[in-house]
Amino acid sequence: MKRLFKNIKGLLQTLGPETLFLKGSKMGELAQINDAFLYVEADTILAYGPMADCPTMEVDQVIDAKGRFVLPTWCDSHTHTVFAATREKEFEMRIAGKTYQEIAAAGGGILNSAKHLQNTSFDLLYQSAYERVHDMMRLGTGALEIKSGYGLNLEAEIKMLRVIEKLKKEIDIPIQSTFLAAHALPEAFKTDSEGFVRQVCQEWIPTVAGQKLATFLDVFCEKNYFTVAQTEQMVHTGQSFGLQAKLHVNQFNALGGVAMAVANNAVTVDHLEQLTPADLEALATGNTMAVALPNCSFFLGLPYTPARELLASEIPLALASDYNPGSAPSGNMNLVVALACIKMKMTPEEAINAATINGAYAMGLSDKVGSVTVGKKANLILTKPLASYALLPYAFGENLIDSIFINGNKI
Repeated sequence: MKRLFKNIKGLLQTLGPETLFLKGSKMGELAQINDAFLYVEADTILAYGPMADCPTMEVDQVIDAKGRFVLPTWCDSHTHTVFAATREKEFEMRIAGKTYQEIAAAGGGILNSAKHLQNTSFDLLYQSAYERVHDMMRLGTGALEIKSGYGLNLEAEIKMLRVIEKLKKEIDIPIQSTFLAAHALPEAFKTDSEGFVRQVCQEWIPTVAGQKLATFLDVFCEKNYFTVAQTEQMVHTGQSFGLQAKLHVNQFNALGGVAMAVANNAVTVDHLEQLTPADLEALATGNTMAVALPNCSFFLGLPYTPARELLASEIPLALASDYNPGSAPSGNMNLVVALACIKMKMTPEEAINAATINGAYAMGLSDKVGSVTVGKKANLILTKPLASYALLPYAFGENLIDSIFINGNKI
């Protein structure tokens, strides 16, 4: 089908194919064409520009976008969308004053999710995840990373990864799969973290890589979870099997995981609620993308990733939802963008760049999505009539999306 969007008030994120991500001060610039057209054929963007240059052509549908903005769909590079049960009881415990660590020590947290997931069928896991992803798409997400990590045994981890594989085949947006090999210590290894790391390296990673069930490898590098040395050991093993690293680091403590990740060419380091000058120095010298997860900070009452420090150090920054049942039970990227502006003091331009082109790069998809670029997928947000795109984060409780287009088709 041939579609022509015309009279677009503002066509946002119009970038050339050479731009794979933006960093630092460049993130304050949002490419825009006012009074624009956009031509889509089948699932691909073929042309765009000022209305004065709009060609005369036969099309199947004309969409008059007068007063509205068009921008690429959100690219959510860090989620745990496949899970078996919600954890609202833990939510109530936090309200009563328990910390995340205290809840985990009492058998809650990741271990709670793992218990439910191990006892849930593939079909039920798939159906619930399928519905969550479609809910996220209706809120503007057009590309997604999903992690395993709630299995805590190889059989359950493979079940999760196979659910993700089926989602990739059945859903029209790009989905990347991450093997979160070491999310927490299983009960059987409660006092033997080294033994668990050996099992992950000797059995789990070779099995998952051999079945081609993941693109990335993740580890939760944190006190009482996995040390920097253990994380690096698993990263090296993953790399030897072709799995690139995307790592949980610095959520509660700065342990040196950032420098280790950069030294090992990790694609991203995610969370970063705690940052040291040494972390900033390391990130400024490598190609690793920082990923902030403000939904988690909001829900748990944690510090927010210090975006201004990262951007002042000319470091690239992406935003993601961290959608999961325990610490960020929302896949709404509109809220993520709003929180980035309200709590992290990012400008609307910086936040939109972080949630589109940089999010795409953070999951290896910036050649396909994340910008309005000739040859990329026509995964687009059409807003309601707006005075300014700054209203997207400003009106944080409103739904300002008129329509979502995935592969050129309205959903």
